[in-house]
Amino acid sequence: MNDKPEMTPAPDAKPTRLRPWLKVLFAASLALNLLIVGVAGGLALFHGPDGDHRKPPRVDRYGGPLTGALTREDKRAIWQELRAAYREGRPSRDEMRAEFATVVQALRADPYDPTVVEDSLNRQYQMAVERQRLGQDLLMKRLREMSPDERRAFADRLEEGMNRRRSDKD
Repeated sequence: MNDKPEMTPAPDAKPTRLRPWLKVLFAASLALNLLIVGVAGGLALFHGPDGDHRKPPRVDRYGGPLTGALTREDKRAIWQELRAAYREGRPSRDEMRAEFATVVQALRADPYDPTVVEDSLNRQYQMAVERQRLGQDLLMKRLREMSPDERRAFADRLEEGMNRRRSDKD
């Protein structure tokens, strides 16, 4: 048998309350943890391994097999020219906010006028086409500057990259 009496709380006993300073400490700890998670997540999402999220996409990642076959020096040269042109031609933040404010206002309007939204999408599309054209022009400029040996080496890397992609899909 058990000599110890069983401990049961008295029916009118109040549960012990958490001290106020402990509540503050727990709240501060939770806030700090959420802040750290938010900062880490934001850095990973917006900055990633390539740096500033406001920069144009890396040439070798978004340019397809042609830019993938460029040497590191060629990519760097194209990247520098692309970045300079991107800074010159991009709309300001105020202009972008105004553009989206116009779209938001048009979406909420009654009656709805789809041409306002369509015009905005067309302007965005045109800007994307211009950026793609700039990238193509810079690539062609670089190819024209290459010696015959450099172009042959480029062709070899291009072919190798295409074969690698094909074998990855098989």
